[in-house]
Amino acid sequence: MGKLLYSAAMSLDGFIAGPGGDMSWMTGYLGPNPTVDDLVPDVGALLVGNRTFRGDDPYKDTEHEGEAFGGAWSGPQFVLTHHAPDTPVPGVTFVGDLGSGVAAAKEAAGDKYVSVLGADVARQCLEAGLLDEVLVCIPPVLLGDGVRLFDHPGGAQVKLERLSVTHVPHATNLWFRVLR
Repeated sequence: MGKLLYSAAMSLDGFIAGPGGDMSWMTGYLGPNPTVDDLVPDVGALLVGNRTFRGDDPYKDTEHEGEAFGGAWSGPQFVLTHHAPDTPVPGVTFVGDLGSGVAAAKEAAGDKYVSVLGADVARQCLEAGLLDEVLVCIPPVLLGDGVRLFDHPGGAQVKLERLSVTHVPHATNLWFRVLR
């Protein structure tokens, strides 16, 4: 089975979304990123938090609005929620608990990555000892407030091993393995 990878763009001060889940801050930093571009074909499924699924989109008002990785990826998505919509969403399975969501996403991904999208789902995966790797793309911006990459007041330290550091004109990419 594949690995669980938490991938996110993050401001230098640690926010993956601005206040209220605003993702518009990313618009000026979208563009070619060989690290991400090389990752996309290795992603077999997405495990997405409900707020991320229903939230703002950095590709809003473009032809790729609502598409993972700006339309570069398509495949099975598993949304962790206690409130599935009444109307089915093509390609999306709604799951009520972390364990069944991770199991379904890993099965769908096969030997490829399950890309975890959403800070709360990533935190839950870390707490459960399920997260394998973290990829953070850091553009040169400070947001000052919003949704943190990892927020667990009073939580235990999570040790990471750096796998790679790469630079592109609009970001620095940091890739880590989660140590257990």
